Amino acid sequence: MTDAALRDLYEQLLLAWNRRDAEAYAALFSPNALLVGFDGSQVSGRDIASHLTPIFADHPTAPYVWKIREIRALTPDTALLYAIAGMVPSGSDDLEPELNAVQTLVARKSDTWTIELFQNTPAQYHGNPSEAERHTSQLRRVLRP
Repeated sequence: MTDAALRDLYEQLLLAWNRRDAEAYAALFSPNALLVGFDGSQVSGRDIASHLTPIFADHPTAPYVWKIREIRALTPDTALLYAIAGMVPSGSDDLEPELNAVQTLVARKSDTWTIELFQNTPAQYHGNPSEAERHTSQLRRVLRP
C-alpha cells in the first residue's frame, strides 16, 4: 500500500464531487461498497451514480476543500484514510463552518484501489467550539495557502 495511491483515490473522489460528475464519483467504489452521506443516507456502490445524478441536477452542491490527517494500512490490501473537509458555497470565497465534515474512507486493492466505505460525518464538535474553529482554520490554510 502506498500513501500516494490512497491520497490519489480520495482526491479523485472529491474532485469528481467538485465537478458534479456522478459517474466518475461512483466509478471509484466497489460494487458492494457503502456510502454514508452527510445527512446519514446510505447507498450501496451499485446505486451511487443514480443517487447522485438528481442531487447534482437539482441542487447547487458546494465544492469541497480537504486536508488528509491520516492514512493507515490495515492489511497489505486494505487501508483507512481519515480527513477533514469543508465546503465553499456558491457565491462565496470562504468556508461555511456548518458544512464541515470528518471523512473516513476504507479502500481495498484487487487490481486497483477501490473504495469499500466512505462516510461523511458532520463536524459540529458540540460543546467544543475551539475544535470547530481549529477545523475551519486548518481548511482555510488549504483554501488560501
